[in-house]
Amino acid sequence: MTETADRVRVIESHVLSDDWYLLKKTVFDFRRADGRWQRQQRETYDRGNGATLLLYQLTSRQIVLIRQFRFPTYVNGHTGMMIEAPAGLLDQATPERRIRAEVEEETGYRVGEVRKVFEAFMSPGSVTEKLFFFVAEYDATSKVGTGGGIEAEGEDIEVLELPFDEALAMVRHGEIVDGKTIMLLQYAALHIFDAPEHVP
Repeated sequence: MTETADRVRVIESHVLSDDWYLLKKTVFDFRRADGRWQRQQRETYDRGNGATLLLYQLTSRQIVLIRQFRFPTYVNGHTGMMIEAPAGLLDQATPERRIRAEVEEETGYRVGEVRKVFEAFMSPGSVTEKLFFFVAEYDATSKVGTGGGIEAEGEDIEVLELPFDEALAMVRHGEIVDGKTIMLLQYAALHIFDAPEHVP
């Protein structure tokens, strides 16, 4: 942040909405590469940071994903039923602690050790959220519940256990279109399963 601190001058900021999460409009001056200052304005959506995790079983080449309804994708022409890796907002917890709880709520699997593989901003043009990406192994003894999410939060989640290679094919065929999930599957192809065919 220090490398751009002298290039950004915030002029004013207004809250547009503070209902579900925080939407702001900010006017700022930005010093361009040639030294000239340019006034710009942006809307930023702040929903906090989050974490996501891919459950995998190395010997059987199986993974666990979930399917749930996502209204924003529905209004953009999709069926709304998205196949994803479990994920959730941090809500003041550490990424490791939050993703363990979220995985158990959504899938019914209780994981011990989780391994962070990278972090990424998913929509840096307008959303402040940074996602922490994890992987963890599971087996039959990891299953402690049915999953499904929390009904009071509107969650109605289906748990999917499927072959890893089938999941890669689902990316190619447009059945898996969630960005975080595609990123985790690509990571697994390169670093976990050493799959002969990778998602393009």
